[in-house]
Amino acid sequence: MRKIVALSVAVLLVTWLLIVGLDAAHVMPVEASTQAVSVDWMWKLMEIVMSFLTALILVPMFYSLVVFRRRKGETGEGVHVDGNTKLELIWTAIPLVAVVVFAILGGGNLADVLRQDPNAMVVKVTGHQWSWKFEYPADPETGLTVVSDELHLPVGQQVLLLMTSSDVIHSFWVPEFRLKQDLVPGRFTKLTITPSEVGNYAVRCAELCGTSHAYMENPVIVSTRDDYSAWLSLKIQEAKVAATDPVGFGEILVKQNGCVACHSITGAAGIGPTWLNLFGATVKLSDGTTVTADQAYLTESIKEPQAKIVASFTTQMPTYGFTDDQIAALVAYIETLK
Repeated sequence: MRKIVALSVAVLLVTWLLIVGLDAAHVMPVEASTQAVSVDWMWKLMEIVMSFLTALILVPMFYSLVVFRRRKGETGEGVHVDGNTKLELIWTAIPLVAVVVFAILGGGNLADVLRQDPNAMVVKVTGHQWSWKFEYPADPETGLTVVSDELHLPVGQQVLLLMTSSDVIHSFWVPEFRLKQDLVPGRFTKLTITPSEVGNYAVRCAELCGTSHAYMENPVIVSTRDDYSAWLSLKIQEAKVAATDPVGFGEILVKQNGCVACHSITGAAGIGPTWLNLFGATVKLSDGTTVTADQAYLTESIKEPQAKIVASFTTQMPTYGFTDDQIAALVAYIETLK
């Protein structure tokens, strides 16, 4: 009986040490959403149970290695044990009950995380190789929408992210929000977030999506409601100006669609050809011919990216489905990059 008591105390002590060690390691980032509270509560419960089970295995194992080791001079066989039906029933029943309990708790936890406020602000999210685009609710006066490659959210306001992909499967993940959701081409998926901490974070893609998957990271800025309103008003004013200026409109389209993720505007090497000094230049193609980068060539390259491939580059650019006005604005913007 004394051995059982000593083992039990040792198991509890090791369990406590494991829990304290995991907490000290700060394996989880800061909680930055109300949904993170529910997720972290479930994680903490699992951490306690996993620590206990780990101790329940390690402590008796090391105890047995020390206490029941073959000592010097011993040559006999150990005690033969056929089994214990009662013990086998117990260690089958306890895990079964634990799984059922965790399933019930997990179901309730998931319901809390997915619960939506009918007045939630809707932000449309589009993932593409290899960047993110965020579209905010239209201005009620002008009907203009704001599109950004940064996700701006007001603290304390529930936001419904309506998400899709323009090419392959991506996965929206902000570690501080805890939640993760896939973006599927041709479908819309939803994710509900209620930011709880003002700060700067980053959205990452958690689904292997191509050669630059590791760099598919955009800023997430959670600000006060007043600061968010001020930022949105500024962007609406910029959109009003851009609507009357083709070059400005083209620059906004470049930002909205993450073009600079592949095409630099500084002359730096990238996944696609740089746009600096491109307009009017002679471009060598993969088939050995050359072409002048005039309006017709640039328009064709945006409409049909696979029609003429620049030498030393591969056919990775997707077809975005821009309108003629949008393409003209993009060409006008590229023309200014000297």
